[in-house]
Amino acid sequence: MAFRVAFLTSLLILSMSSSGNALSLNYYEKTCPDAEWIIAAAVKAAAAKDKTVPAALLRMHFHDCFIRGCDASVLLNSKGSNKAEKDGPPNVSLHAFYVIDNAKKQVETLCPGVVSCADILALAARDAVVLSGGPTWDVPKGRKDGRTSKASETVQLPAPTFNISQLQQSFSQRGLSMEDLAALSGGHTLGFAHCSSFQSRINMNNADPTINPSFAESLRNICPIHNQAKNAGANMDASSATFDNTYYKLILQGKSLFASDQALLSHPETKNLVSKFASSHQSFNEAFVKSMIKMSSINGGQEVRKDCRVVN
Repeated sequence: MAFRVAFLTSLLILSMSSSGNALSLNYYEKTCPDAEWIIAAAVKAAAAKDKTVPAALLRMHFHDCFIRGCDASVLLNSKGSNKAEKDGPPNVSLHAFYVIDNAKKQVETLCPGVVSCADILALAARDAVVLSGGPTWDVPKGRKDGRTSKASETVQLPAPTFNISQLQQSFSQRGLSMEDLAALSGGHTLGFAHCSSFQSRINMNNADPTINPSFAESLRNICPIHNQAKNAGANMDASSATFDNTYYKLILQGKSLFASDQALLSHPETKNLVSKFASSHQSFNEAFVKSMIKMSSINGGQEVRKDCRVVN
């Protein structure tokens, strides 16, 4: 399995064309050979203290790549009149930025001005998957950090309420296929969702017909329309700290949290992939690796930031 994933990775790198900067597996081999080890150690240390860190880092990487490519623009702080991506509505629940800061600080001590924040985030997302029991892969490196971050652009992120045509359009605009959509959605095997992300599906008077009735009732108990606790919500699946294929099994049972997850059954191609990934953990792992490399290779940055929160 590991060899097969590594082989697929090598094939992808050979055929990969990046918009902007060319990426390579050995980008830091001479300039900062210990970078990957340092980043992995920082992620592991944080995850040992807070089990929500892996899901947070994976989500952060997705949200970065879908706006201006994987250029660490999601890490920039708002400044003056400019409201940055991290303060846009879909990103206010992002957390664990300190993990990237810690890794960057250690890498800068060893190799100043060499390793981009965008690469650190891409590597941290991979390490998060591995720590959660998922597959590993060689991450192509050489991304540059962007200098622009606008909260207004976060409307471009695919929403949990999207139907299949909206999802398809969002992914295709970034050069990603329906298979990539089905595989990358599997990242929802990790983490937690707030009630606001799925409240509209469980309203008694207008419940989503695709949701399992008993599951909807259990969610109503967690998310009552009135008297809702600020951080109320539900885990994405019962094994929300483990990277597995439970997510796909739940979709087939009508027990996915998001409308966008359940929407995968409304198109023949993604429906077949959901069934395939539900029945084969290995097939899911291989597809996820392939699509992660493809998504994380979208880049358009200009510099290597000294501090991930501010431009140079």
